[in-house]
Amino acid sequence: MPISTSLPELNFFNILLAAMPILVVLYLMVGRHWGGSKAGPAGWLAAVLISLFAFGAGGPLLLVAWSKAILLALFVLYIIWMALLLYQTVNEAGAIEAIGRELPGLAQDKPAQALLLAWVFGSFLQGATGFGVPAAVVAPLLVGLGFTADIAVVMALLGHAWAVTFGSLGSSFVSMMATTGLPGEVLATPTSALLAVCCLGCGVGVLWLAGGKEAIRRRGLLMLVLTIIMSAVQWGIAVAGLWTVAAFGGGLAGLIAIIAYFTGIRDGQDKSFNPKRLLEAFTPYWILIVVIILGQMVFKDALGIVKIDPTFPEVVTDFGWRTAAGTGRSINVFGHAGALLLYVSLLAFGWYRWRGTLKQGQVAYNGRIIWQKTLRGSIKPTIGIYSLVAMALTMQHAGMTQILAEALSANTGPIFPLLSPFIGALGSFMTGSNTNSNVVFGQLQQQTAAALNLSVPLILAAQTAGGAIGGLFAPAKVIVGVSTVPGSDEGHVLKLATGYGLAITLIVGLLVWAIV
Repeated sequence: MPISTSLPELNFFNILLAAMPILVVLYLMVGRHWGGSKAGPAGWLAAVLISLFAFGAGGPLLLVAWSKAILLALFVLYIIWMALLLYQTVNEAGAIEAIGRELPGLAQDKPAQALLLAWVFGSFLQGATGFGVPAAVVAPLLVGLGFTADIAVVMALLGHAWAVTFGSLGSSFVSMMATTGLPGEVLATPTSALLAVCCLGCGVGVLWLAGGKEAIRRRGLLMLVLTIIMSAVQWGIAVAGLWTVAAFGGGLAGLIAIIAYFTGIRDGQDKSFNPKRLLEAFTPYWILIVVIILGQMVFKDALGIVKIDPTFPEVVTDFGWRTAAGTGRSINVFGHAGALLLYVSLLAFGWYRWRGTLKQGQVAYNGRIIWQKTLRGSIKPTIGIYSLVAMALTMQHAGMTQILAEALSANTGPIFPLLSPFIGALGSFMTGSNTNSNVVFGQLQQQTAAALNLSVPLILAAQTAGGAIGGLFAPAKVIVGVSTVPGSDEGHVLKLATGYGLAITLIVGLLVWAIV
């Protein structure tokens, strides 16, 4: 974490240089339709050159940044690799095809299916495990229902974004408390309120992607009721001090409510619908839910016996911008979300072999084709994720990210509340992590709010709400979503996701601006 504010002069030229790696990635991915595996290295190279020649970075600083990037990339890639393994396992067993065939009998129209999977189920998964799992798991299910590849990925990224702050066992919210020193009791209510607005925005976005105005007209009331249920439950759990399970509780309440609703009304009474077949098709995901609950809440301590958590030395630029000595991203080898997905994949594979779904004599029966497809699908995401993370940490350690944040907040006066969630979104866009965004920018937001005599809890709530939404269009998260959906275009997905993400962030900013 930076401990000094000694940076190059805050002028237009330095701001442009600090933003250049981001602009390179955006241009290549959106403008030239390059994938992350090509655009990422280009952005990383730009960050290295600019940090060396304009921001006073040296060899030791770059080595520390790149070493930390290995840990952070492994943290994300662990999920991608295992999510791919789970996807290939259930796909070879025909489960995705079966879900696409059976789910319309429960939720018969496309908007309802999108709400059920992308928004509610995705939010539950985010609350239970997070770290990109919802996008990687939900997107191929949506493709199986007939949604195009790019739309499916954007839906999966968008649907769960509101649940990020209290998801992943509340890691983003806990990091905000640790960084600012404010108690969770003070932050819980304003944070929950802004996330409720984000929840509504994510629901509207999913419906719009599913069918535009007609989808909103048809399922808007259901979406509004579910917004109230999920947001209220999350708020109630958060103010009770149970921050680690707030998003999990909200997502679970929404999942129970929407399944109960469709089971009760069954529009059109589709006589061909067989609940047993749908339940069987969802077997891997029931296993996933059980494993997540056991792994995160029952055997958490037992699974945490092996952790990768090295310590890195302090580094400083020629201008005096310091990054304190400390640990990087800790990796819990057996309790990580990726490990939980591995356990689910093995259990699902065993289940399918026992049931005979993976037939003897086929290469899928011994797992060879599953392994081969997983390996092939992992190459591009691995290159893209590491290069983008290395770019982000190079910029952070050189002070380039701080320059961009200070440029957004400097001399803004009355409009700072409007910009506050965009600063949070910038942090998540850079690192793919709301947690990292809160660590990097939490104190900056706190100090600026105090200097401007604004409500500090509300500004910090805007920071983490913006960070939650910013993750949906972070290139690293886009790669996670695209990784399990063959045929999807990373550049097009990034462009679509950015539009929805910025719209929701703007609404949050306008609301905060109006309140203060």
